[in-house]
Amino acid sequence: MAVFLLSPANCGGNRARIVMSERATFDLATRLRSTTGAPLGEVFAFLSGLYFRGKLAYGRAFACPPDGAELEANGVFVITPNAGLRSPDTTVTLDAIRAFARVDVSVDNPKYRRPLERSARALAAEIGDCPVVLLGSIASPKYVDVLLSIFGERLLFPQEFVGRGDMSRGGLLLRCAAAREELTYVPVAGAVRHGARPPKLDPATRVKF
Repeated sequence: MAVFLLSPANCGGNRARIVMSERATFDLATRLRSTTGAPLGEVFAFLSGLYFRGKLAYGRAFACPPDGAELEANGVFVITPNAGLRSPDTTVTLDAIRAFARVDVSVDNPKYRRPLERSARALAAEIGDCPVVLLGSIASPKYVDVLLSIFGERLLFPQEFVGRGDMSRGGLLLRCAAAREELTYVPVAGAVRHGARPPKLDPATRVKF
């Protein structure tokens, strides 16, 4: 039993500028410019690439919210820069992505922190003592300081993340989702947040989603 929180994609990077360009003609860009929009998870997967695709695939493979919890995201939530926790199926438009890009994801920024606090408290009340697994960096306070104050010892992270970069984490998560092999979760509170770099992933085990 667990729910998953996915750290956000960078909405101010090169891939964000590509998808937000008025000259972009590929499918995702045109949908974002229309009133139809596109799913948040799909947009962040484009912006972040392998890392977010891994987080999303893994979360959907292993999320198991408690019985009776009526969660719109079925146990998987995305941290957003200005709208707290949202389902990866939430429809967003170009205006929403532009608004994300204008907000600094920092624990000191109330435009980011307050919506996250509100939605995290609502989630905590809904799921009781269910574990909450953060698929994101615990080396920075921008997620940990907010979430730890609300979920306490229930806030966990994959032990195998320590020492890995984003690309390695993404590849590991995709492999685990495909093999249905869950990682080892440990409490964020008191955890070793930095460590030696583990061996590189075997290219022969690479999977695609």
